Amino acid sequence: AMHIEGGARHVSVHAAGVVVAPTKVTDFSPVQREPSGEKVITQYEMHASEEVGLIKFDILGIRNLSILGAAVDIVKNKLGVDINLHEIPLDDKKTFEMLARGETMGVFQLASGGMTKYLVELKPNRIEDLMAMVALYRPGPISQIPEYIKRKHNTKLVKYLDPRMEKFLGMSYGLIVYQDDLLFCALDLAGYTWEEADKFRKAVGKKIPEEMAAQKEKFIKGIITNGQSEDFAENLWKLFEPFQSYGFNKAHAASYGMVAYQTAYMKANTSDR
Repeated sequence: AMHIEGGARHVSVHAAGVVVAPTKVTDFSPVQREPSGEKVITQYEMHASEEVGLIKFDILGIRNLSILGAAVDIVKNKLGVDINLHEIPLDDKKTFEMLARGETMGVFQLASGGMTKYLVELKPNRIEDLMAMVALYRPGPISQIPEYIKRKHNTKLVKYLDPRMEKFLGMSYGLIVYQDDLLFCALDLAGYTWEEADKFRKAVGKKIPEEMAAQKEKFIKGIITNGQSEDFAENLWKLFEPFQSYGFNKAHAASYGMVAYQTAYMKANTSDR
C-alpha cells in the first residue's frame, strides 16, 4: 500500500485547464488523447506542466452567455427591438429596483436564497455593488458582507486603517474585497516590488497556506519599515486571512458582475413584454 500511495490511479482531464506554450507543446510535454479520444492532452498533471514551462489558463464556459444571446434574439424577433448588451446603461433604475426587491430568479450569480437576502438589505444602485457581492459571497470573505451593507447605507462608518489605502479601497467603502486589494497593500504599505507583490498575489490566489505563512514575516517587516507599527501589521494580516480560503480577483468579479447585470437588465426591461 505504501508503494502505490500517491500514484496516479486513472487518467482524467482538468475541467477547464488549457495549456499554452511558446513553441510546440510537445517540446515541453508528452501528449496523448483523452479517454474519449476527442481532445489532445498533456501527460503531465497541472503542477508538473507549469514546472516544465507551460502556462495553464482556466477557460470556463458560462451557459448564461448563450442564454443572454438567445434572449436578445427573442426580443429582436418578437418585439423588433435590437439590444446591444455592450451599450446598455449601467445605471438602469428598473434593473437595480428589481434586484433590491429580491426578484433574482434566473439572474446569473445572484439567484441563491442567501445572495437574494443580502441584495434586499444592500439595495444595490451601481455595478460596483454587484461586483463586490459576487466577490464576497464566497467561503471566507462572506463574513464581510454585513459590514459592506452597513457602510453603504451610512458612509460615516467608512474608515481606512491607513490613509494610503483610500485610493484602492474607496469604491468598497474601506473594506478589503478583492485579491487585488492585498496586492496593493503589499505594494503601497509594505514596499514590495511588483515582482514580489505578484508572488504574494499568487500565494493567495492559489490558496497556498504554507506560502502565505512564509510571506507573513516579510510583509510585517515591510509594513514596519514603511512607517507603521507591528500591531498595525498584525491587524492588517488578520484581515487577509479570509482570502486564504477563497478570494476573487477584481477582473473575475467585474466580468461576473457584468454578466449578472446584463441578465438582470434583460429580465427587468423585457420579461413583461
